Amino acid sequence: MKAIVVHEPGGVDVMNLETVDDPVADDKDVVIEVDACGVCTHDILVRDGTLKMGVRMPCILGHEIAGTVVAVGKSVTGFDPGDRVATTQRYHVCGTCRFCRGAHEPLCRQRRFLGDWGLVGGYAQFVAVEFDNVAHVPAGVDLTAASIAACTMGTILNAVRDVGRVRVGEAVLVTGAGGGLGLHSLQLANALGAYVIAQTSSPDKAALMKAMGAHEVIVHARGEDFSSQVKAFTGGEGVDVIIDNVGTPLFEPMRRSLAILGRWLLIGQLDGTFVPFNPAQLFLKGQSMLSVTSTTRDQLADVFELIERGKLEPVVDRSFALDAAREAHLEVEAGRITGRAVIRPNLVDSPTNPSRDDR
Repeated sequence: MKAIVVHEPGGVDVMNLETVDDPVADDKDVVIEVDACGVCTHDILVRDGTLKMGVRMPCILGHEIAGTVVAVGKSVTGFDPGDRVATTQRYHVCGTCRFCRGAHEPLCRQRRFLGDWGLVGGYAQFVAVEFDNVAHVPAGVDLTAASIAACTMGTILNAVRDVGRVRVGEAVLVTGAGGGLGLHSLQLANALGAYVIAQTSSPDKAALMKAMGAHEVIVHARGEDFSSQVKAFTGGEGVDVIIDNVGTPLFEPMRRSLAILGRWLLIGQLDGTFVPFNPAQLFLKGQSMLSVTSTTRDQLADVFELIERGKLEPVVDRSFALDAAREAHLEVEAGRITGRAVIRPNLVDSPTNPSRDDR
């Protein structure tokens, strides 16, 4: 099969289109013909070497996968060739530890992340994934949309509903609101009855943010402190919840934007930098920092139900053929993608003329 293989960290030139062996179904595997694979900032951080933990090269990038089952292992139950499926972000969890049994399988100590650990990723025509990490895609959800369900929507469902417990009437700040995590954060926070403030440095994305559920949009220059605008929108109090899809580049303005007893949901980290921080700045105001990690299979199933009911709209901006994966990374890094870009490994297209999907 054809796949994008990364042998060592670096720029987009380390992404090589290669021919590798087709995956074979192990005992618990389903082999999926990949229809679409989302392009996540996580992929870029693995490719450029910023993210090292759990990475084993050479690797095939990509953890947001949807497609059709073509083969199953002898111990697989519930899946058959021809089924339309999507993955969580992992291809292996043990299934027996306290985290797996407690519906926290993203924290399994034996977890193997798709796209990080060797030649098991979605930038390929086929991938083998253990069936514990796969969910059925409903008939009413197309596979391109399904590919981004786990990472951009399941992670946010985890954050907004299960970890952050956003309540009706609370003020919520969404950072990085024009990206895949951000746009779906706006939708879910709005659906739960929150007053939603979107942060962006991309003025051309403001109208879409409003359409996706933002009550207010803060557009500012990179490096500018936007906390005074947040305070103005909240009567000087700040927000009850921060959905942090950016991390340290916006640390200080986010900290200043958080209200007394506020919850700060840590989801995204766009670079490898650290920040000096005095914990008293949080605990003297009764504030909490909470981490959000990935998506369970149950949360993924819930996302598909929300999509089917029209409560969530998957936002896919552009589709790229496999041999245009380098261009897809460049477009994401430049901030020219609204929502998600996806790679279609079995799509025949020009690498210089990627298709744009209608929303």
